[in-house]
Order: sequence, then C-alpha cells, then structure tokens
Amino acid sequence: MLWIIVLWIVVISLTTLFGSWYARKYERPDALIALYVAFVLISNIIAYKIAAFDFGFVTFFATAATLVFSVTFLLTDIVNEKFGRKETQKMIFIAFATQVAVALFIWLAINLEPAPFWPDQEIFAKIIGFAPRIMLASWIAFLISENVDAYIFAWFKKVTNGRHLWMRNAFSSIPSMSLDTVIFVTIAFYGVQPLLPLITGVLVIKWLVGVVDIPFMYLNRRIMYK
Repeated sequence: MLWIIVLWIVVISLTTLFGSWYARKYERPDALIALYVAFVLISNIIAYKIAAFDFGFVTFFATAATLVFSVTFLLTDIVNEKFGRKETQKMIFIAFATQVAVALFIWLAINLEPAPFWPDQEIFAKIIGFAPRIMLASWIAFLISENVDAYIFAWFKKVTNGRHLWMRNAFSSIPSMSLDTVIFVTIAFYGVQPLLPLITGVLVIKWLVGVVDIPFMYLNRRIMYK
C-alpha cells in the first residue's frame, strides 16, 4: 500500500539526520559520506531484485534498490548545501572507488574454492554476485547522474542567492533521478526485461522519494545550522 511505501521512505530518510548532526558538531562531512557510501553499496547489492510496489490502485515495478538509492540524492544535496560542490564531488568519487573495491572483493570471495562440506556456493554466487552488465550500468548511471545533481544544485543556489531551498533540492534531484533511471535500466535490462514498465516504475518511486524528502532537506539544514 502507498502509505507503507511512504513510511519506508520516511524511515530511510531519517537516517540522514545523524549525518547532519555530525556535520554541525564537528564541521566535517564524514558521517554524511559514510551514509552515502553505505546507501550506494547496499543499492548495488539489492538492485538485482525487481520488486512490486502496490499503490492500492496501481502497481509499479522497480528494482529493490530504488527506495534506498533515491535517498543518495538527498545526501548529495545536504553535503552540497553545507560544504559546497567540490566536497560533494569528492564524496561521489569516494563512493565510486568503494563500489569498484567491493565488486573486486565479492568476485574474490565467489571464486575462492569452497570447502567440500559447504553446499551453498551456487546460491552464494547467484545472490551476492553482481551481474557484470548490472554493475556496469550502475557505475555509468551513478557517475553521470550524481555529478549532474551536484552541478544543478550548486547552480540553483548561486542564481537564487541561497534562497528557495526546495527549488534547488527538487529541480536538481528530479532530473538527475530521471537520467539515472533511463541510463541504468536501459543498459542493465535491455533485451532481458521489458524496459518501459521498469523505467516508469523506477521513475515514479524515485520522484515520490524526491517529494517526500523535501521536508527532510529543510530539517537537515536546520540541524546543521542550529
């Protein structure tokens, strides 16, 4: 049901408040970066599953990672608001490098010879192993969309002289989410899954997250500058 999905969005978004509190207390983005990296990594792992999101009157289909990954755009905007675009892009680079390292470690774990008494090698490889195509799609979409979000947010902040936070939050996240969706779904699932239902479903969920997260952007800024 729709209210359950919104509740999950709220719960996931609440975790960002710790990062903003940390940023206010220590004047450093460390906790926000840690949350960002965690969200990106778990999104990569769970993106393989396609889930049904039942709104009650209509059902959309999207990857299981959609709810989690969508909040990364809120995190980039929080860091951008407090520490600027350059610091945001450093965070994006750290997350990308971490994704590459984790993919390497997972590949190593899968290819280690299993103990003769351990029967779950195939299950382990199937569940935790990233399909190369999905991994590549994720990396390309991530680098493009997250950097676009950082640039648009910084540009809006400059042209509005720091006013209209909701505007730069929404108008940076929504087009970036759309770009991420089209790139990722097309590369990852072309010829394998129906693209239009997936793109539509992922976009609807991401835009819903973007709308729900606007109050969280204000709340995070209030915590950072309290």
